[in-house]
Amino acid sequence: MIDGPYFVLTMLGVLGAGVVAGVFYGFSAFVMRALAALPPAQGVAAMKAINVTAVRPAFMVVFTGSAVVCAVIAVVTFVLWPDGGTVELLVGSALYLFGVFGVTVVANVPRNNALAQLDPGTREAAAYWPTYVREWTMWNHVRAVASAAAAVMYLLALT
Repeated sequence: MIDGPYFVLTMLGVLGAGVVAGVFYGFSAFVMRALAALPPAQGVAAMKAINVTAVRPAFMVVFTGSAVVCAVIAVVTFVLWPDGGTVELLVGSALYLFGVFGVTVVANVPRNNALAQLDPGTREAAAYWPTYVREWTMWNHVRAVASAAAAVMYLLALT
């Protein structure tokens, strides 16, 4: 059974990954669908505003803090190699670090940066918007599932 500071660390992993999963699920389930239903200029403008707002502390502390917690869990697990939950802890950490943080860096952020360069009312923005929505949302699904799975793996490690 995991206990003491290691228990607290694992619970932080559960909570962080779970909160991030909820945010990404909300985007996949309804936010991106609503934005896609808008005229392209409005959808682009709204998403650009969301992307600016997302990099503020309210989200970034949870998102990057969870990545740090997951990395610490992985390192501590390798060092201590606990009797129970080792596989779950390592899989949970890998899911978050690669499936959430890594996917964000290599798939979602480059698309956000490309969108940021466009003026919402232009033909170029209108042409890019459907591709952006489709690709960004697909990768967001991956992040939502990976984050939820990481939280589940951490929970399983605690049982």
